[in-house]
Amino acid sequence: CNNADYQARLQQVVQGYVETHGFAELARRYAHNLANGRFLWRNRIGAESIQVVVSQVQNGQASTTWNFDALALSLRDFDVGTAQGDLAALAKVIEQGLAGESFVLLEVTTYVRQGEGQEVFPSQELILDRGDKKGQKSKTLYTVNQTAAMHSQKIGNALRTIDTWYPDADELGPIAVEPYGSVTSQGKAYRVPKDKIDFYSLLDGWLLKDKTPDPEQQHYVMANLIRGGVFGESEKD
Repeated sequence: CNNADYQARLQQVVQGYVETHGFAELARRYAHNLANGRFLWRNRIGAESIQVVVSQVQNGQASTTWNFDALALSLRDFDVGTAQGDLAALAKVIEQGLAGESFVLLEVTTYVRQGEGQEVFPSQELILDRGDKKGQKSKTLYTVNQTAAMHSQKIGNALRTIDTWYPDADELGPIAVEPYGSVTSQGKAYRVPKDKIDFYSLLDGWLLKDKTPDPEQQHYVMANLIRGGVFGESEKD
């Protein structure tokens, strides 16, 4: 931040949030999206069974391991069901990491049972200029060491799909935390500036005008800050 006063105010607001709410709610939702295998995207559909194994790694070794039946956990809400104990333990570890209380490294291994020959869906590379040669591939899949893989951005998008604090959440379910609540697959933004529930309106009101948002919108603002980004201010402002 290139404005010392603004940075000091931001730190003050964040500290106030931590003291009032902590990171328990955000950590609980991040943990849920690890356990339910949301990061598999289309690969989650049509799977007979999905096992997600999450290990906390300390000194190069797995110190604690949790096993989750991903299909038993909903994508539409954050009801923990029968996984309450393990999810709470995982969420606590994530909360400690967000709060800066300890270093947290998680290793996530996922086992998906599908039919033989069933299609899998890795990420695609965005190639803007493919030239004009005939016979070129219509799409290029993302690979790591000659193995189909998922982009980190796509995994991150799944993990931050925790926003149920926007107006249409009851009908549509969680969306990814974005400054304007944009959902590219639908071509729509659910947090437009005119409604004053977008990230910038909430943050400026909180920092510059002492308008403390409702607790749910505070969670949303903090989730955006955790995600990170370049949050600039226009010259006319």
